[in-house]
Amino acid sequence: MTLPLSNSAFSYALHYQDSGAIWRLSSFLLEHIPFHHENLVFCCIGSDRSTGDALGPLIGSLLSNYISFPYRIIGSLEQPLHALNLKETVDSLQEQSIKPFVVAIDACLGEQQRIGEILFQPGPLLPGKAVKKELPPIGDVSIKGIVNFGGFMEHTILQTTRLNVTYEMSNRIARALYLAFHRHSLKNMHNRHYERNH
Repeated sequence: MTLPLSNSAFSYALHYQDSGAIWRLSSFLLEHIPFHHENLVFCCIGSDRSTGDALGPLIGSLLSNYISFPYRIIGSLEQPLHALNLKETVDSLQEQSIKPFVVAIDACLGEQQRIGEILFQPGPLLPGKAVKKELPPIGDVSIKGIVNFGGFMEHTILQTTRLNVTYEMSNRIARALYLAFHRHSLKNMHNRHYERNH
């Protein structure tokens, strides 16, 4: 769970219920995530013990169910990536011989009128800040979902977040990532076919 959001700058935002949200989000992700990277890693942060904080683990599990999604996924409902194992994971990623490109995914709190927004931002996110935990930054880019409002009693807010909101946002983010990957693959196939015939 990342910091509550105000009107700070962000690269992209849309509401999960917007018309064409999956296609539009996939188009943006296709432009800003290097699906060609040989060590692309998706770190899905959160806990399955909290309906609000389950966004990351839900996305991790949904992506893991896509047989043809070829990238490493850390964090799922079965094996969450959370405060107790985050530092170990960050250290492990930094020790890899091929520097990974990490997409960090987490739930966050924000303003009441922005609940349901999906945000994409450059740079790392700071997990645990909303609930006063000091954890290492993670990610070359981040995807965040505003699951509820913040500012006070964050633990209670997370526990009382509607699971439907968290699940529907997770489903759309996972489908957008999967679609972006397939669009990348089709584009590569088209380019190779074009090069062979010209």
